[in-house]
Amino acid sequence: MSGQPQFVAEVDQNEYLPAGRRVVDAIVSVTASGAVLRETGPVSAAEIIMVDISGSMSVQGKIHQAKRATAVAIDTLRDGVAFAVIAGNTEAILVYPPHPGMVPADARTRAEAKAAVARLHAFGGTAIGRWLHLANQLFAAQPAEVKHAILLTDGQNQHETPEVLHQVLQMCEGRFSCDSRGVGADWVADELRKVASTLLGSADGLEDPAELPAAFQAMTESAMGKSVADVTLRVWSPAGARIRFVKQVFPQVEELTDRRTEVSARIGDYPTGAWGAESRDYHVSVELEPQPVGEELLAARVSLVSGGQVLTERLVLARWTDDEELSTKINKQVAHYTGQAELAAAIQDGLKARDAGDVDTATAKLGRAVQLATESGHTDTAKLLARVVDVVDAPAGTVRLKQKVAGVDAELTNVRSVKTVRVKKTQD
Repeated sequence: MSGQPQFVAEVDQNEYLPAGRRVVDAIVSVTASGAVLRETGPVSAAEIIMVDISGSMSVQGKIHQAKRATAVAIDTLRDGVAFAVIAGNTEAILVYPPHPGMVPADARTRAEAKAAVARLHAFGGTAIGRWLHLANQLFAAQPAEVKHAILLTDGQNQHETPEVLHQVLQMCEGRFSCDSRGVGADWVADELRKVASTLLGSADGLEDPAELPAAFQAMTESAMGKSVADVTLRVWSPAGARIRFVKQVFPQVEELTDRRTEVSARIGDYPTGAWGAESRDYHVSVELEPQPVGEELLAARVSLVSGGQVLTERLVLARWTDDEELSTKINKQVAHYTGQAELAAAIQDGLKARDAGDVDTATAKLGRAVQLATESGHTDTAKLLARVVDVVDAPAGTVRLKQKVAGVDAELTNVRSVKTVRVKKTQD
């Protein structure tokens, strides 16, 4: 196998614009394939597991399953991967190693770490920012190419202000990635999504603590499978053009527009983190100066770049036409992901209105969400929405708010709102 990473990109768009139209939308689908993406072996990695040990973890078997899950994650680490375990309540406690720092995974350190984790007990409150701050300090001393963390909590971040958490996340951004998970019924979706979004990870909730070991294993395996570190989506646009937005739209909606790093006046980089064998889709929207009918323009050049090397590159085109049949054709991929982004926003806005007591807005937004989930075949989201609304007519988006909703139902619907499904490609 070649040492070059195997990245392939495709572009879906309707490149034909009517006279005077300015906006070009394209979906760039990127697939990294191959069990090993380079001959030199896996990239160097470091892993930190942050486990909530606040007092509420003592009920429903949460602390027991969290300890089991942490042991599973430790066993999933590759030999040589630097790791540490942090227990979190109102403080951040370094559980292993017994001295400040991180240690390589081997038979001895794994056994020692699992023994230290087994001795944990639940007490105190919750201050997530302190856990992340300690993780950031530990990672800072590591030269690893891929730095990944798991954060588990069962409650809201009640012992520090939102401003403190925000400040810590800004400090951590770009330094490591973090998958956040809630367990039980009292975690807050907005907090988990904020951690995951800022740190280019995923967020989810687990109702049953018994699900934790499998979840920790999956997250650790994914981190261990990363083969290319610090990949950026690079977008070139012509003089006079304006990038309206760049967002990841699969496997989840992630707004990247404001994370642009200027390479030059016409080139910007957007962070995507580390990659393994996986697929991701991006929506790039560009506003151009209109050209005469018959003219063609390169609207954008989109590439994935790591360490100065272009991994794959595709072009986004614009052609102005007076042929109405060409210019009005709707690209299925663009339409699908535009709907998926609207779905995520409708769910979040609807739940926020519901919490604020604005029944009319909540009903309208969540009704639209049901309609979009039905249209796009997003059955998982449709099932979650049915836990917070009574669906009268799904295709029409007619719903009634449920009078009694378990808190976890709303939080699950919220935290999973950004997850998307892919449209099935068909030959026209």
